[in-house]
Amino acid sequence: MEKTVKRRYRIVEIGLLVLMLAAIRFFEQELFYDPLIQFFKSDYLLGIIPPMNMAKLMINLSLRFWLNTAISLAIIYISFRDLNILKFSAVLYAVLYVLATLVFIFLVLNIEREHYLALFYVRRFLIHPLFLLILLPAFYYYRLREFRNKND
Repeated sequence: MEKTVKRRYRIVEIGLLVLMLAAIRFFEQELFYDPLIQFFKSDYLLGIIPPMNMAKLMINLSLRFWLNTAISLAIIYISFRDLNILKFSAVLYAVLYVLATLVFIFLVLNIEREHYLALFYVRRFLIHPLFLLILLPAFYYYRLREFRNKND
């Protein structure tokens, strides 16, 4: 009985965190400076990249990335209650941030029409919690295999 109640609390906690991720997405234009939002909503492959304040853009992209990361790490921790998984995830997020940010800056500074799609996807990894959708099933599978190996 007590396990069922704890499981329900965990589901509610994860649900609230997912709502926080949705709120960040829903209010993105009010919360963050990102001139690329409208650019990518339009027919961007034919357009010209809008002028932007690069420092302000990077600060806002970083803020959004780390907000999503904090919420994603909370979801991962609540899901598995394992500090090793949490630490490993934090390192992966940090590596992803460094690599994606470097690629993003390179693409913005050396932008040509044929790189618009690459810029779109790199930016998407920075501003959306896509990494969470990769890590959750991976850790679930890891846990499942670990559990099966103990029972064999």
